[in-house]
Amino acid sequence: MQNKRITPELKAFLISIGSVSIDSSLIPRVRGSTAGPGAGTSSVFFRSGEKRVRLSINKDSPLSIQKAEGDGNVALFHEGKELARGKLEPAPAHCPEQAFITLCEKCIFDCKYCPVPKLQGHVKSEEEVLSIVDEVLRTGNLKAISLTSGVETSVEGEVERVLKLLPALKKYNVPIGVSVYPTEGCSRKFYEEGVFEVKYNVETMDSEIFKKVCGDLSLDYILDKLKEAVDVFGKNRVFSNFIIGLGESDSSVVEGVETLAKIGVIPILRPVNPHPLRIGDCFTERPSPERLLRLAKIEAEILKKHGLNPGLAMTMCLKCTGCDLVPFVDL
Repeated sequence: MQNKRITPELKAFLISIGSVSIDSSLIPRVRGSTAGPGAGTSSVFFRSGEKRVRLSINKDSPLSIQKAEGDGNVALFHEGKELARGKLEPAPAHCPEQAFITLCEKCIFDCKYCPVPKLQGHVKSEEEVLSIVDEVLRTGNLKAISLTSGVETSVEGEVERVLKLLPALKKYNVPIGVSVYPTEGCSRKFYEEGVFEVKYNVETMDSEIFKKVCGDLSLDYILDKLKEAVDVFGKNRVFSNFIIGLGESDSSVVEGVETLAKIGVIPILRPVNPHPLRIGDCFTERPSPERLLRLAKIEAEILKKHGLNPGLAMTMCLKCTGCDLVPFVDL
C-alpha cells in the first residue's frame, strides 16, 4: 500500500492521545524522561517523512505501533485502522539527534502538574553529562546539546551548574541550548559562554492559573527575564513552554501568545501531561486535536506578524518537534 504520512490533522490527533502501545522488541531504545511534566515516563519517537511525534508507552493506549509488512518500516494504528507508516527513531538522550540532558532531577518548587518534586531524582555530575554527550556523539547524530534542570537548592545554583559545564561542552562544536529558571543577568552570562538559545518557561499566561499551579514562582519576573533574553540573543533564539490544558480559555492563550511574540519570544504550546503522582493537585485535561490545531494555526499567524519562525531553532524542543504542533514546521 502507499505509505501514509503525518499531516497536521493527524499529528494533532496523535498528540491529543499522547501515548501508544508497542511490542518491546520494536523499540530502538527507551530512556525515560526526567524533565518537567513528562518525568518518569518512557516514550518512542515515530517519524514519517519529515514529521516526528513523541508518544509515551502505555499498553492500554488506543494507538499501537506494529511492524509493517514488506517494507521494513513500522505502522501506526488507531483501534485497528492504519494511520501512518514510518520508522522509530533512536533517542539515546531524551530526543533524536540531540544530547538533551536534565542536570538536576530534583526541584524545591511545587508546580502542581509536575511530578519532579515528588520524584526527587538524581543530580548528574559533569562526568555523567559528558558521558551522555559522548554516547550520542558515537551514534553519528549529535546535532545539538540541550541542557535543562530542576532546582536542587536554589535557582542561582542551577545557573552556576550550567555555567560550569559550558567550557567542557564547547569542544563538541554543536549549538547549545539552555532551559532553566532564570536569574538576574544569566542570559548575558550564557551568551558570553557560547550558548546559542535559551528557554525560560512561563508555563501558563493566565495569571490566576499561574498563582494556583506555580505559586512559588513569579510570572512577571519570568516575562522580564524573557524580554532581557531577547535583548541578548535576538529574535528566534528565545523560547518558552506554554502548557495547554490547565483550565485556560482559548482567548487567554491567544492573548498570551501575542504578548510573548510581541517581545520576540516564541511560545511552545505544550499539551498538559497528567501524571499519576499529581492526580487531584490541579485541573488537567489533555486538549482535543481540534483545539491543538486551532491554536497552532492562530499562533502561526501571530508569529508571522512579528517576524518569528520556530523552524530556525537549532536546539531543544522546537528543534525536536516531537511533543508539539510547531508552526512553519508541522503546519
